[in-house]
Amino acid sequence: MMKKNVRRILAAFGLSVVLTAGSVSLAWADMPVVIVPLEESQSQSGSPAPGQSGTSSSPTEQTGPVASRPETAQTQETAQPAVNVQEPEVAAQGASLYNATTGQFLYTKNADTQYYPASITKLMTALLVAENCNLSDTVTFSATATTNLEAGAVSLNLTEGDQLTVEQCLYALLLKSANEVGNALAEHVAGSNQAFADLMNAKAASLGCTNTHFNNPHGLNDPNHYTTAHDMALIAQAAFQNDTVRKVASTVSYTLPATKNSGARTITMGHKMLNPSSSNYYPGIIGGKTGYTSKAGNTLVTAVEKDGVRLIVVILKSSSTHYTDTKALLDYGFELVKQQGTAAQTGTSSGTNTSVTGPGASIQTGWKEDGTGWYYIKSNGAKASGEWLQIEGEEYYFDDNAYMATGWRNFTDGSWYYFHSTGAMAKNAWVEDNGKWFYLGSSGAMLTNTTTPDGYRVDGSGAWVS
Repeated sequence: MMKKNVRRILAAFGLSVVLTAGSVSLAWADMPVVIVPLEESQSQSGSPAPGQSGTSSSPTEQTGPVASRPETAQTQETAQPAVNVQEPEVAAQGASLYNATTGQFLYTKNADTQYYPASITKLMTALLVAENCNLSDTVTFSATATTNLEAGAVSLNLTEGDQLTVEQCLYALLLKSANEVGNALAEHVAGSNQAFADLMNAKAASLGCTNTHFNNPHGLNDPNHYTTAHDMALIAQAAFQNDTVRKVASTVSYTLPATKNSGARTITMGHKMLNPSSSNYYPGIIGGKTGYTSKAGNTLVTAVEKDGVRLIVVILKSSSTHYTDTKALLDYGFELVKQQGTAAQTGTSSGTNTSVTGPGASIQTGWKEDGTGWYYIKSNGAKASGEWLQIEGEEYYFDDNAYMATGWRNFTDGSWYYFHSTGAMAKNAWVEDNGKWFYLGSSGAMLTNTTTPDGYRVDGSGAWVS
């Protein structure tokens, strides 16, 4: 049955294989301390509660994005501006800067040279798991999964018979970078590491990767396991388009349940640019993954979004310059986009590595409003639709009809999220709805069956238990 499942998944790729903003603080003695927007301190009866269907009414001019936002966000170009951005010095052997909004590479260094990826491999593993598993499925760790590791490999010290859910495994995979978790997920999806590697290679081919070959789910040293700065950017783009992967890869810390060799423990994200308390923190970051082996050196994948433009940086074969290289490329990329006025505009930087082409310079970008609601024109001239955008430090979701989401939304990861009437997603905040209080965590997902960071209990529906 497992082999049939693998063939069916591969068939999807046409391949076959023989398997071997304004707020007020409210507090009462018997209520949690809450932070809610001023315009939402009144009744929220018009918004659907978690578990119910329905869509909030479109924001009015008074309750939509503040009037200054469309004015400051939009840019109308009447002539192509001069582009004068100095390319950064990148110390890593391989690198790429990819504009995921327009599909253009803004900078490359040895783009098609094959390097060992190390643990950035796990972005592909996470993507395949998210696409083929239910998050609530149970993963049972085998003896092979927990022992088939090289000396010194990062591990959670899990043993045969330990069990975690798929969701818990994804956090362990991308935050802790636990290698036995990669093995267990591969076995859960495809039956073996080799069968899962076949799926990885099929997926890579479907994304347009031509110089990549995966041989395991974790990225530990293997002469037949390699990628390029070009290909890894395409893989990262697909990974961060997935709601589940993006949510996990943007999480700073997560608590795992007790296992045979450990009580409950909190794991933290290894990517320093995600941590606001780190000197490497980069505003607008939406996710990333670190990697290191003796042969791969430091590797790093980072995705950042500002004003509707998403940039992805890939660093390969670095000697401890992966963060400085990444920051330099991100700064360069956003300045390049800024000087062009629109990321889709025709132009070429002064450097030989950078080439940007597009349909022209007469695009108005930013916030727009019509009789139905607010929408957003991206730098390529298209309306944001069925996607997340990070704009001026806030996260927004645009429904399939291209209008800004407000109220409750339930996505493919199974979690509920709440968007204020300004469109900004609620995070680390209480929201009142129909007389009940709900807590939205650091990722924006509503907490259930747990204790909130400020010490209050919420039930299975997410409601505060008084």
